[in-house]
Amino acid sequence: MLKSVAAVLIDGFAPFEFGVICEVFGVDRTDDGVPPVEFRVCGEVAGKSIPSSVGVSMVPTLDLSALDGADLIALPACQIRDTYPPAVLDALRAAHAGGSTILSVCSGAFLLGATGLLDQRRCTTHWRHAAQLAERFPLAKVDPDVLFVDDGDIITSAGTAAGIDACLHLVRREMGSAVATAIARRMVVAPQRDGGQRQYVELPVPECTGDSLTPILTWLVENLAEDHSVAALAERARMSERTFARRFVAETGTTPLKWLSMQRVLHARTLLEETSASVDDVANRCGFATGALLRHHFQKIVGVSPKDYRRNFATPR
Repeated sequence: MLKSVAAVLIDGFAPFEFGVICEVFGVDRTDDGVPPVEFRVCGEVAGKSIPSSVGVSMVPTLDLSALDGADLIALPACQIRDTYPPAVLDALRAAHAGGSTILSVCSGAFLLGATGLLDQRRCTTHWRHAAQLAERFPLAKVDPDVLFVDDGDIITSAGTAAGIDACLHLVRREMGSAVATAIARRMVVAPQRDGGQRQYVELPVPECTGDSLTPILTWLVENLAEDHSVAALAERARMSERTFARRFVAETGTTPLKWLSMQRVLHARTLLEETSASVDDVANRCGFATGALLRHHFQKIVGVSPKDYRRNFATPR
């Protein structure tokens, strides 16, 4: 059961992510049957103004001693920097050693990583920062594809709205589904979202680093709906199949069939967003023989089904 939650602010905190923490844990919802939670907002120095990342400041009424005994310590996103306040790092380590669960939202994972508490732990952050987090904290096990990671007493979430998912998940875990649903209903959000971060990521298109295959790659993109074999492509490029496959990997960084599947999925994403074509029709227009084959590749690359992707990203018509 969560009875007390302490949010920690440092210079450059993100107001939206801090607001998510406040909305889930800091608003009195006892009228809706939500158990009361003691909510504390802490800074390194009580009463000292802390600037945010967007030109407004907040003045926490409590200092870091308020972390003592908190069931949950929540870290909103903040500007990524080389160093973090030593007093904050020490307070987080002490609180965790004392039994507190720690939750980070988005880039708050970097503050958490600086404490060493992510070492040998699964974690995540916004997809744009995942590689940087992994490089900076090589002992952390960073998963860039998920909305949040529940590793017991350490919970990390991806960017912005994924903080809502992580907070509601923690409420569900500690206080039950009925409480989480009541909070979600008041916030007018889904109690639980499907899929991971991959559905929100701009998929990298493997590029050709050489000139010899550029014409055939251009032709392939313009003819995705046709059936293509490596042998036929090699013949079109006037190479042996073995030479073509070797050069393709050398110049694009991937195999012909993987490159083609990625291009077809990218095209499918566009069609799902911009048209009302059925999944089977989208599959045919992208070169997948059946809707089932499209669903297989789409789920593998994007992380959600074509139907769920369309529901989230289709342009209103």
